[in-house]
Amino acid sequence: MIHLNIHNETLELKSVLLGISTNFGGVPALDECYDPKSREHVLNNTFPLQNKILLEINNFKKILEKYNVDIYRPYDIKDLNQIFTRDICFVIEDKLIIPNIISERSMEIDAIDKLIDEVIQSDIIYMPDDSRVEGGDVVLYNDYIFIGSSLKDSFERYNVARTNIEAVDFISSCFPEKEIVTFDLHKSDLDPRKNALHLDCCFQPIGNGMAIIHKESFRKKQELHSLIDIFGIDNIIFVSEEEMYHMGCNVFSISNQVIVSEKKSVRINNALRDRGFIVEEINYFEIGKMEGSFRCSTMPLERL
Repeated sequence: MIHLNIHNETLELKSVLLGISTNFGGVPALDECYDPKSREHVLNNTFPLQNKILLEINNFKKILEKYNVDIYRPYDIKDLNQIFTRDICFVIEDKLIIPNIISERSMEIDAIDKLIDEVIQSDIIYMPDDSRVEGGDVVLYNDYIFIGSSLKDSFERYNVARTNIEAVDFISSCFPEKEIVTFDLHKSDLDPRKNALHLDCCFQPIGNGMAIIHKESFRKKQELHSLIDIFGIDNIIFVSEEEMYHMGCNVFSISNQVIVSEKKSVRINNALRDRGFIVEEINYFEIGKMEGSFRCSTMPLERL
């Protein structure tokens, strides 16, 4: 059986569900795009090719293997994008949460049924029908659960609004000892530079009480300031709109010391090294064209 243990984003990683790109379905039709960045690249004829994203995710896998991480994979479903496993399930403490996600992605959950079978059934939580959440909107920080969520009007207006208040309330009821902090993020179905698809696209805790934040993604200044107060302004690396667009916030911590980051994020990577981190740089630029990166591709199961 799989042992689940996740309390934050940075303790030493023991096991993880990593996405696959073997048969990701190629270039979608414009009306099949459910995020603005994919839409932009379809329009510009720059949507990523199969061989490039396969190389990128395989190189990411090699980095995880370098640090002796146990890697689980979904089984392959032909012509289905299965790269971003973060959204289709997530772990809080010793519980596996199975959410309700957009219908376009619902088949992705079918591909992890073998993994679900290896989890003790009493440790699995299925979200109720009225709640909607994707794992990219749920970020753990010890006693805190940070959640990117949309109020009813925004949730019904934007396709990129993936987490509603009902999901927040349900998660809060399941983990009453945690402090739930919610964030209302800027959304756009058309402009990727004005859209924070998930919370982890604009905010990421890293080791030693530090964080990466794109300030302009937060609609409410008081929510942003509460986040800054938790971490302390001197412990935050602030990123620009262009860096956020290129998924600079969406790094992945293998431990408190080791962070995987996009090779092109030069300024961010230098800032991380200046703060004492080991930065494992790899190319993930093509996968980033689909508005996801390292954290989106991984769903941690156990951290020590």
